[in-house]
Amino acid sequence: MMIRLLTLLIVLPQIVFAQVDSVQLLLKKTDWHAQKIAPKAKWEQHHFANAELFHANQNVNILRIKKGHRPLNLAFASGGQELIPTSIQGQQAKALAALNGTFFDVKNGGSVDFIRINGVTLDTTRPSGQFLAEHQRSAIVIKNNQVQIVRGDSIKGWEKRLLAEDNVMVTGPLLIHEGKKIHLPARLFNTTRHPRTALGITRRGEILWITVDGRAKEAAGMSLYELSQLMEALDCVEAINLDGGGSTTLWIDGTTKTGVVNMPCDDKVFDEYGERKVSNVLLLSLRKAKVND
Repeated sequence: MMIRLLTLLIVLPQIVFAQVDSVQLLLKKTDWHAQKIAPKAKWEQHHFANAELFHANQNVNILRIKKGHRPLNLAFASGGQELIPTSIQGQQAKALAALNGTFFDVKNGGSVDFIRINGVTLDTTRPSGQFLAEHQRSAIVIKNNQVQIVRGDSIKGWEKRLLAEDNVMVTGPLLIHEGKKIHLPARLFNTTRHPRTALGITRRGEILWITVDGRAKEAAGMSLYELSQLMEALDCVEAINLDGGGSTTLWIDGTTKTGVVNMPCDDKVFDEYGERKVSNVLLLSLRKAKVND
């Protein structure tokens, strides 16, 4: 029994590494549809048919924002208590791109997670039994036009630590931190395949916005374990989950009829028109030139 256990402990990490390597190899040999949308920003998309990725059909979109993104501005936006589609929030901000943000109250509006924009706290965390303990313990922070993923220790008192920052979005679960994958409990939210939205930071300092479509025969979606593996294969040393399901939306101005480049699932059709109203988004915009720039 002890020998079998030791063998299992030796073999399991090898299996995990083999899976990451195989996903990495698949991503490298994939013929991505790629389009430059701005200096230092590129959109990539591919539909993995024939169960190529995680033994399932997958539709993946990546917005790559290179390190030293001086021409570009990164920000959060919120509809306050009003729920507004990601595409509309992007258009209202005259942005280049918008990604759906964190979790929200479908019935009453507003984020259920702490949101602070330009020094103003718009929403505070609403602990609830329907959300996971690991969900509200990490945050995306934008400071000096740089993106950081900050790991928290607990929900209680977490917001006070964030008040020193002007632009904060609490979300989660955290997937990768300081180059190490985070252990996630075997809960249905983590183990079941759904559409997913994530943000990652690569070893080279690139920021990645990721959407994975799901709930369709053309796209199965991913568990958080699979999403973590995808982010690791994309060379992320930091990665965090955002709101997924019907909220998953990536909008890029001027690309499709609606600007939505993924296939949101709320209309139950594999097309760009099933977008859901959400509370908040991440924005990518062209910086306004200063006199001395």
